[in-house]
Amino acid sequence: MSSSQPFIPSSPISPSAGHLRKSRFTYKHLSQLALSSTACPLRVIAHVDLDAFYAQCEGVRLGIAEDQPLAVQQWQGLIAINYPARKFGLGRFIDLTEAKRLCPNLILQHVATWKEGDAKWAYHEDAFAHIATHKVSLDPYRLESRRILACIKDVLPAPPVQKIEKASVDEVFLDLSGQVHSILLERHPEISGPAPYDDLTECLPRPPTTALDWNTDALVDLDNNETEHDDPDWDDIAMLIGSEIVRSVRGAIRERLKYTCSAGIARNKMIAKLGSAHKKPNQQTIVRNRAVQQFMGGFKFTKIRNLGGKLGEDVVAKFGTEEVKELLDVSLPQLKSKLGDDTGSWVYEIIRGGDSSEVNSRTQIKSMLSAKSFRPSINSHDQAVKWIRIFVADIFSRLVEEGVLENKRRPKTINLHHRQGGQMRSRQAPIPSGRPMDENLLFEIAKNLLGQVIGDGRAWPCANLQLSVGGFEEGATGNRGIGGFLVRGDEAKAVNYTRESEEHTSDHGRPAKRPKSEQGTMQRFLSHQGISNGESEEDINSTHYGWDGFGAPAFPLDVSSDTQQFEANDNQSESIVMDRIGSIKHSSSPIANESLPAATSQINLSTVDTYHCTECHKTLLSGQREEHKDWHFAKSIAAADKADESHQAPTGRATKPKTPIAAKKVGASKINAGPSQKKREQGQRRLAFG
Repeated sequence: MSSSQPFIPSSPISPSAGHLRKSRFTYKHLSQLALSSTACPLRVIAHVDLDAFYAQCEGVRLGIAEDQPLAVQQWQGLIAINYPARKFGLGRFIDLTEAKRLCPNLILQHVATWKEGDAKWAYHEDAFAHIATHKVSLDPYRLESRRILACIKDVLPAPPVQKIEKASVDEVFLDLSGQVHSILLERHPEISGPAPYDDLTECLPRPPTTALDWNTDALVDLDNNETEHDDPDWDDIAMLIGSEIVRSVRGAIRERLKYTCSAGIARNKMIAKLGSAHKKPNQQTIVRNRAVQQFMGGFKFTKIRNLGGKLGEDVVAKFGTEEVKELLDVSLPQLKSKLGDDTGSWVYEIIRGGDSSEVNSRTQIKSMLSAKSFRPSINSHDQAVKWIRIFVADIFSRLVEEGVLENKRRPKTINLHHRQGGQMRSRQAPIPSGRPMDENLLFEIAKNLLGQVIGDGRAWPCANLQLSVGGFEEGATGNRGIGGFLVRGDEAKAVNYTRESEEHTSDHGRPAKRPKSEQGTMQRFLSHQGISNGESEEDINSTHYGWDGFGAPAFPLDVSSDTQQFEANDNQSESIVMDRIGSIKHSSSPIANESLPAATSQINLSTVDTYHCTECHKTLLSGQREEHKDWHFAKSIAAADKADESHQAPTGRATKPKTPIAAKKVGASKINAGPSQKKREQGQRRLAFG
């Protein structure tokens, strides 16, 4: 039955409820901002670029006034020009005579150089006239770059909020999203609570602010369909906070280190980098989300990273333009048809400001190179060695920056490239991982590589030499080298004397059984190798591994070389080599032979007990006794198998049986590996191993 009365809501809707202002951003976007997600539309990225960095470094070092024209010289050319000098029309590719004519009061400062035979770079007044005996050093600029990076890290919050990527010696990317999120919630607690109905897709309320103070920042004009009268949204608020952070970073660099820098702030790395070059020097540019199309339209797309080179030339050839604003009119299907699906899609996004690359705080160097072209060519081994010494010092100074002294990262290989006439020859060698990284190590390896090149003949005259290191890996920490287990000098004599006394006082004329040492043993350095029926003991022992003087495994020694020397503190030497089944060989030491019996002069290790096998007469580590007995047992079974098969098929060719394996978990305590078990009595059956 229907009512004739009109329906009246019990809770009348407020007239203003239908006009509740909502943001186009959601609580999900806000949570993504906290995580620095590359998919977050509120993301804030900054690119900080030092102004004419090399010229600034020299100006600060020399204490030159900032309005004084200055240029950095390399040989007969200019590689950096400060902004006061640029007002006179100077460019990087201008010659010195023309530069002095255009700017008579120009100060020219040559870069630091390595001088042939010197162990350290320096500033030489006449370096420009000695190109044949000097090599450019950029170390002064690397050192200043390190100081600037440390200053930036000091201003920003600690990791993981801090995300910094060093893009080059004079530029860094900053992902400010996490810090912006924290400040945003402090200033606007109305968005700090949970989303309504716990639904992250709910839109945020609009910001209460209707006008933003951008201070002295350079704002890019908005897109054609946007106006400054439109109320700001949360992306504008985030950009404003980001600009404040960058201004504080630039201020700290200026105040503490006297350097000026420019910056770009945008939603991704690509736009931020373009923004930092928009207004120079000593300014910062904000590219709001509502201004991206306007900003991108003013560029040639060949200026965009990865759109130069061959790809840029291909796009220009196929579409007849290099202007972004003209390429914006090309549809996605057209781009795909002419450039391919993947490339076409990428170009379509990038010219519209799309870039999802993250700020990678762990960007790491893959290789380092130091090189010199000789004019005139060099003609002797001594000259080449002097230059190799310089290359090594140059590379090692950069390795220190990578943390090689703290064993954070280290290269695995070193390469030498030599050019004689039109022929380039290369030699490569591994860098021993067990030795501490220093200049002497690199120099010795590089010198050996040079010797190999010279040994091949036709090494002179040499027009170019290059030395590089590569294959970087994370350094291992907490490892203990074999040197840590050795005792030498008087301590070793005392230990050996104690052992001699113990053996002479034991019952029945046999050495007393000593307990296992609680300290670390050398077992980790031993190789465990299974034995097949057809393999002899000589085969097993044909490869030996030596240890270098720094207490860690080195490269496999030559087959003819059995030992690797240790230098002791009192000029004695110990020689230790372990074969692949764990036996210990030694070289005779005059002192050891005179003072110790044969049974105790085998090895000078205070923390390792030994065991002497009566079957093979080898001396092993005490901890390997059971395993060694299992090995003998397995070998005896292998010999029996071989004998049985040769007896059953005397005329046929014996086939190689499976390798029987004495399982270690059985243990020698449960299996009598004595000689009485080598023959089987009638009725007994042999267990099938494997």
